[in-house]
Amino acid sequence: MKLSNQTGHHFCLIVNQRAKHSNMSSHDWHVDNNSNCQSVPQGALNQETVSPYRLYRFLTQLDDILLGNENDELRLAEIRVLVRNFLNESPWMMMQCPSPDPKRGWAVSKLYNDTDYPLTIQLVSWNPGMLSSIHNHGAWGLVAILDGEERNRFWQPQEVGEPMVQPQETILSPGDIVTFMPDAIHQVEALGDEPVISFNLYGETDYKARFKYNAKTSEASSF
Repeated sequence: MKLSNQTGHHFCLIVNQRAKHSNMSSHDWHVDNNSNCQSVPQGALNQETVSPYRLYRFLTQLDDILLGNENDELRLAEIRVLVRNFLNESPWMMMQCPSPDPKRGWAVSKLYNDTDYPLTIQLVSWNPGMLSSIHNHGAWGLVAILDGEERNRFWQPQEVGEPMVQPQETILSPGDIVTFMPDAIHQVEALGDEPVISFNLYGETDYKARFKYNAKTSEASSF
């Protein structure tokens, strides 16, 4: 979904200018299958990356990582570096970002949409104050904040009928990257006065293992 109206185009130009002039933080986080979130060291960036970094090159290198390692945690460590390289050298991507839908409060723009491609690669925008359900993704995932701030609350289900436990939360700012294991459970809240823009990447989804949760009862339902 590419922007075709002048309002959306102007919105993306503003985001791009903020990203260039802001004092961007640069933290990496990882959330395990028990919803424990930990700061992790950043890998060394590739100084020989071609600029602009085209999407086809990113997809090829992403496939190489996935084919070369079946361990999701090790994959994600490599993918965090790959995505940071991609975002640093891909100014064209900001022209794809959607402005939030006035009624829904959010919008999604797919960067790559092939019927047989198992991964999800998209830009997501949220209006301030939007709050997601408590959910997992049934796949490994990565979220990189491009603009705005979002709070991630991490949850652990208990026996059905008992309230879920929220062991941690963290606020993500522009430049932050967080990766998730398939069973990690979180809830996202858009903070501040401006929309939150993020680059989201997800592995192949197991829809039978993708749930949303009731915080008061730990009950899970299909998501």
